[in-house]
Amino acid sequence: MQLRSENKQSAAKPAWPPQLEMRVPFEPTAFPSGPDIYVMYELHLTNFGTSPVSLNRIEVLDADAGAAQTIATFEAHQLETMLQPLGGKTLSDPRGKLLIGDGQSAIAFMSIVLARGSHVPDRLFHRVRTADSVAEGAIIATHHTVLRVLGPPIEGANWLAADGPSNDQNNHHRRGVVILDGRAVDSRRYAIDWKQIRDGASFSGDSRDVRSYHSYGEAVLAVADGRVVAARDGLPDNIPGHGESFHPAVPISLETVAGNTITLDLGGGQFAFYMHLQPGSLHVKDGDRVRRGQVVARIGASGDAREPHLHFEVTTSSTLLAGEGVPYLIDRYPLQERE
Repeated sequence: MQLRSENKQSAAKPAWPPQLEMRVPFEPTAFPSGPDIYVMYELHLTNFGTSPVSLNRIEVLDADAGAAQTIATFEAHQLETMLQPLGGKTLSDPRGKLLIGDGQSAIAFMSIVLARGSHVPDRLFHRVRTADSVAEGAIIATHHTVLRVLGPPIEGANWLAADGPSNDQNNHHRRGVVILDGRAVDSRRYAIDWKQIRDGASFSGDSRDVRSYHSYGEAVLAVADGRVVAARDGLPDNIPGHGESFHPAVPISLETVAGNTITLDLGGGQFAFYMHLQPGSLHVKDGDRVRRGQVVARIGASGDAREPHLHFEVTTSSTLLAGEGVPYLIDRYPLQERE
């Protein structure tokens, strides 16, 4: 049977629904931050049709409202920064991201912002408007995992939460989707690179010396009572450098990308990962029990670290990169806005 879009009786309504698959591989959990509540996830779009699809708008609606209630709308100019074509394609014109070719896929990195105190729908569904059609689907829940309250992974003041949770198109954590075991996962969805800043800089002195960096050697803390699933030591620090000046001390692979690491079982299927730790600084081993606030290691520059910092994330798997990143709350901290 050949499917045809033409409808001689009504030009306004195609004879067949748009062949645009919509799916969300991992449902989100709403979390508060400052005056707002955020719902962040990835909407995967695949064009099963035989001609390109041009996106005009994505609407997110309350799936349980009696009448369709739109809670967020993303227009074309916003989609230009939210959509990422697959296959590492680079486009000189951002409007090209709105066109999904026949047989092609793209990811829409979704971030819905609601005022604190607003009703967060239990379920959402999506309406995608193209140049000549409307597709609806991808019903998801908004409270998929338990929102844990943790202690801070570092101590002291003047810490920068670099590439922390946001929907910025240049955030390498947010856009960190990889394929493992045949499926797309993003363990880094809510990851933070903790760097200590003084006088507006992360180091003072020789930029090629790890000891010039304010973060280097600073204490790393257990964020909760728990059991150490894995503790890996023995990888050397890198000589700091960015761009072409970065030459890792060991080849970067799946086994070395995180450097020296600690994985902490938080319970309930959630695991905290500490990465890029200083060689020889780990105070724990596999199977150890730790208490919240306990010093477990020191910040280093091992693995894929351009300069000393602590990469911290919480995921759904004890295997590096294989889990889905989940949000969490830090119980308290003073916040200083950057100028």
